[in-house]
Formats: sequence, C-alpha cells, structure tokens
Amino acid sequence: MKLILTVIQDKDSNKLLNALVEHNFRATKLASTGGFLKSGNTTFMIGTEDIRVEKCLQIIKENCQSRDQLVAPVSPMGGNADSYVPYPIEVEVGGATVFVVPVEQFKQF
Repeated sequence: MKLILTVIQDKDSNKLLNALVEHNFRATKLASTGGFLKSGNTTFMIGTEDIRVEKCLQIIKENCQSRDQLVAPVSPMGGNADSYVPYPIEVEVGGATVFVVPVEQFKQF
C-alpha cells in the first residue's frame, strides 16, 4: 500500500477531487498555504494499493496543469522605495507536487 501526498493550487482541487472519486480513489482534502506566492493550496492524502499508484498519478497530472499568472513583486526591504516601480511579472503556477510513500500498516475503524 502507498500514501500519495499531493499539493496543488486551490483552483484545481474540485476538479481533481471529482476525478479521483470517479475512479474510486478515496482522498482526504486538507487546506494548506504555499510559501512562494503565499496563496492557498490544497493537500490531498490518498491511500491506494501499489498497483493503482500509476493510475492515480495519471489522474493528478491530467487535472492539475501549470499555467502562467501575473503577480506584483514585493518592494525591496531596506532599499529606496521611491525609485522602485513594481511591474507585474509572469510566473508559472499550478501543477502538482507529489510524494509517494510506503505504508507499513493501514487500519480503518
């Protein structure tokens, strides 16, 4: 058995959850916060048999695509803020960060 921990952008969470349920995967959905853009993320904990890991990874990949987004950069600390003009920059967001870890024991009460 494996535990798949998946961190995705909030925008993709409902789409992924629906796809997981459609393919009979059980998932626990947790709210989390990212560090780079300080925006909301969703973390899924998915327990599955070893033979279904690749199918789960395929579903995650299909439903959590990266995309470009414009963000306003933070002004520099300690510098001269008068000459700093914060032009929006384009960064890649979305996608998924996935950890697959072995489960030594599983019990459901």
